[in-house]
Amino acid sequence: MTRYAPSIDLDSIEAIDTHVHIEVDDHGHASIPADLAEAASKYFRADGPRPDLDSIAAYYRERRMAAVVFTVDSSTNLWHPPISNDEIVDGAIRHSDVLIPFASVDPRRDDALDEIGRLIERGVKGFKFHPTVQGFDPSDDRYRPVYEALQAAGVIGLFHTGQTGIGAGMPGGYGFRLALSNPMLLDGVAADYPDLQIIMAHPSVPWQEEALSVATHKHNTWIDLSGWSPKYFPAELVRYSNSLIRTRVLFGSDFPLLTPDRWIRDAEKMETFKPEVLPGIMKDNAARLLGLS
Repeated sequence: MTRYAPSIDLDSIEAIDTHVHIEVDDHGHASIPADLAEAASKYFRADGPRPDLDSIAAYYRERRMAAVVFTVDSSTNLWHPPISNDEIVDGAIRHSDVLIPFASVDPRRDDALDEIGRLIERGVKGFKFHPTVQGFDPSDDRYRPVYEALQAAGVIGLFHTGQTGIGAGMPGGYGFRLALSNPMLLDGVAADYPDLQIIMAHPSVPWQEEALSVATHKHNTWIDLSGWSPKYFPAELVRYSNSLIRTRVLFGSDFPLLTPDRWIRDAEKMETFKPEVLPGIMKDNAARLLGLS
């Protein structure tokens, strides 16, 4: 199989969106069951279409942005077949000027390590994990071989943290446990695997101070700002992003549930970030993390 290699011209783009979901594949298959998708749309007030990968590439190219793209494999917890990682890698190869592929492998799968190794060979730059939706405790020792594999290959671990809109408002929250996405569960992972770069995705409400504590103590951890409009960011997150952790904060939208257009518009309106910090958040920090610069 063909291996992905980026062809992104950093001088020609204005931003790198580090958090873009592929929710529908070329055959119309969705990444999560229909009832979950419908509830998430209501929660995010996002009733628009779920674009396929080629459409997403065109969307970001039009905006002079690059995008990290991925799905979430939660096959053992939801009993729902995931979108193919290989199709995402193939699409990123077709659009290597704007797309950067991450993979997602349910860590509870019996073949998780084999699949992770195979996808690393295909050139993915990282792996997306959603502890709440995938139903696993990232601090559990049973997942150490996963982290060892990621660290050895020099690829990134991207973990959902904090509250999630997936399952919100459904009976029992669809059985999902929010506490599995407490960022403090990643502290031991960052300690034991110091060469593994870990992204803590989203403002980690209600554990924002825990995330900031981990990020200031473990310099192999990063925070992406996806999933929330900047006008709702916790004050401490804004303060740290403008100071102590400014070189490890990443622009992310959570597209298609939140668009980069809205994120940028709200950040400018609120004057969220210092002018001297903004270029790093929008592009330079991600370029360095992803090995593009």
